[in-house]
Order: sequence, then C-alpha cells, then structure tokens
Amino acid sequence: MTLKPTHLDDTGAANIVDVGAKPATQRRAVASGRITMSTDALEAIRNGNAPKGDVLSTARIAGIMAAKRTADLIPLCHPLALTKVGVDFAWEENGITVTATAATNGQTGVEMEALTAASVALLTLYDMAKALDRAMVLGDIRLLQKSGGRSGDWRAE
Repeated sequence: MTLKPTHLDDTGAANIVDVGAKPATQRRAVASGRITMSTDALEAIRNGNAPKGDVLSTARIAGIMAAKRTADLIPLCHPLALTKVGVDFAWEENGITVTATAATNGQTGVEMEALTAASVALLTLYDMAKALDRAMVLGDIRLLQKSGGRSGDWRAE
C-alpha cells in the first residue's frame, strides 16, 4: 500500500488538509520533554531564587500561549479552538520534566499543540535559568498519548 502525502495537492504543492467533512470529536494529546541542568540551577528554580524570577510560572504561561499559537508556527497546522491546555512540571534528580496536555472538540487532533506547549515551556526554562547554567540540555520531546478522531487512541510504549 502506497500512502499519498496528505499535505500535498495533485500538483505537489503544499496545502492544508480539508477536514471540513470530518465529524467533530473530543480530542486530547499529552506530550512531554525534559531539561537537564546543574544542581545549582535546579535548586535556584526550586527555591524561587533564579535571577529572572518565578521560572515555573513563566514557563507554564509560555507553554499555554505557544499551544494557542501553534498554527502560526507550524505552517500546515489548522488553527484550533482549544478547550484545555495544561503544563505541569516534575522535579528530577538533575532536571525537570515538562508534561503538556491539549484538548479540543474538533475535526483534527491536538498533538502539535501539546508538543509545541512542551517545547516552548522547555525553551522558557532554559531562558529563565541560562544565567545559572548555559550547558542545560533539552530533549526527549515526544508525544505520550492521544485520543479521539478517526485513528482512535494511541499511547507511547
């Protein structure tokens, strides 16, 4: 079976997929990523002593804002009416894990919105703490799960 690219028309030009005939369903996606850093940077963030202020609150707001602007950043993404965006943090021994959730009742999925929220939250963590540790490493950005739509539910192994 040969798959036809969904974002190309018959002439090979890029276009946005027509989802107009698809039924609206509840859709949800969860993505995560990780930033590793020095013990000093991690403790400053945890204790609220980072030079730029409240790092986690700023990163949370940045992730939420990014999810809302995904269609402005990823050329062929549909603008979506998001019904929920959440950004959460988990402390680890040498870093922080970001988990972003996006939801909508719509005709296309929210995977890119969740991934964008996680990515921008990580970038904001870096920006807010770079005076403490310029060697921080961002990574492991991935989709953890999605639900809704024609393809149904999916969960990472």
